[in-house]
Amino acid sequence: MSTRLCALAASVALLTALAVPAAAADPGAAAGSGAPTVNLATNPGFELPSPNLADWGSVPGWNCTGGPAEAAVTTTAAHSGTSALTVTPANADSTGECAQTVDVQPDTTYTASAWVRGNFVHLGATGTGHDVAPAWTATTSGGWQQLTARFTTGPNARSIRLYVHGWYQQGPFSVDDVRVDGPAPAPAVAAGSIPTTDKVVFFTVDDGWQRTPEAERFIADHHLPITAFPLPMPAGTDPDFFKRVTAVPGSSVQDHSVSHSDLSKLPLEQQQVEICDARDTMTRLFGTAPVVFRPPFFTWNTDTLQAAANCGIRTVLTADADFSWGASNIWHPGLLQPGDVVLMHWTDTLAADLPRALAAAEAAGLKPAGLVDYLH
Repeated sequence: MSTRLCALAASVALLTALAVPAAAADPGAAAGSGAPTVNLATNPGFELPSPNLADWGSVPGWNCTGGPAEAAVTTTAAHSGTSALTVTPANADSTGECAQTVDVQPDTTYTASAWVRGNFVHLGATGTGHDVAPAWTATTSGGWQQLTARFTTGPNARSIRLYVHGWYQQGPFSVDDVRVDGPAPAPAVAAGSIPTTDKVVFFTVDDGWQRTPEAERFIADHHLPITAFPLPMPAGTDPDFFKRVTAVPGSSVQDHSVSHSDLSKLPLEQQQVEICDARDTMTRLFGTAPVVFRPPFFTWNTDTLQAAANCGIRTVLTADADFSWGASNIWHPGLLQPGDVVLMHWTDTLAADLPRALAAAEAAGLKPAGLVDYLH
C-alpha cells in the first residue's frame, strides 16, 4: 500500500469523527425551509454545452484543477442521460479535483450527492461554517455508486465549495448526476435604475474588447467610480486594465455572462452556466464575487432572475440611458434623474463618451457614484 493510501486509511477515523450526525441537522429549523427544495448544482449531469467564448476544454459549471489534461465530458456509459465527467489524474501528485461554487443560505440544511465510479472517490463541501466529513468509497467495483453528504450551514455561510476528487495513484474516476438539494433562493430583482433621492447617477461600462489609455486616463483624472461588466475572455486577457479603471472607491467589476448571448432564448440551466461561470472568473481575477448581473442586449426572463439568484446575484440590471458610440439617449423625458444607470461600452469611442455622459450628469445637478454602495 502506498504512503498516501496509508494516510487515507489513517484519516478515516478522523473523518468519521467530523461527520455531523443526522439528528443534528434539523431541516424544520432551517432558514428558508418554506421554499421549494431544488437542485442548486450547475450543470449537474454534465449535459450542457460550453458557451461560446468559454475557455478551451472547460467543463461548464465546474473548475477542474488539472484542466482539460485531466477532466473531460465523455459520452460512454453515463449513469443517466448521455454524458458524464471522467477525470484521469495526470500524475501521482494529483487527485483530479473538480469543484464548483454553490450559493446557499445560512443556518440551512442541504444534501449533496453524486453518482461516482472508480476507486477512492470523494464528495464533500467546504465553506459551510462547520467541519463536514466527505462521503467516499474505497471502490465501486466497476459500477456506479451514489455518495451523499448532508450538512447544515453556519450563520455566516453564503456560498460553499462543492468538490469531487479521486485519490493519489488510484486511476480514473467518473461522476454524474450531482445534486445539492436545498431551498430555492428568492429570484433576483430586475432594475433599470437605483431608487435613491441622492443626486447621483451610475456609470456602467460593458464588454471589454477595446481598452484605450485615453479612457483610462479620463477615469483616473476625474476620479470616476465605474461599474465594469466585462466578459470573461477580455477580462482574463487584461485583468490589470480592469483593476486600474475600477480603482476609484465605489467602483467594481460585475457579471455580464460568458458568451454575450440572448439569455432569454436559453433554458434556466444554460443561463445558470453563463452567469455562474462568469461570476467564478470575475471572483478569481478580482477577488470579489459579483452581486449584479447585466443581461446582454438587456434581454431576460423569469428564468434569468432565478438563474442569477442561484449564482448569488441580487440584481439583474439594465439601464435607462445610453451614451455608447457617440449616443446621448435618455429613455425617459427630460434630463438624467437621481438613480439613473448610464450604459457605455469599452470601445474606441469611450474616451469621448465618458465626458459627454459626465456633462449630462452635471447639467442635471448629479454626480457619478458607486453602484454597489447603493444596493441593499
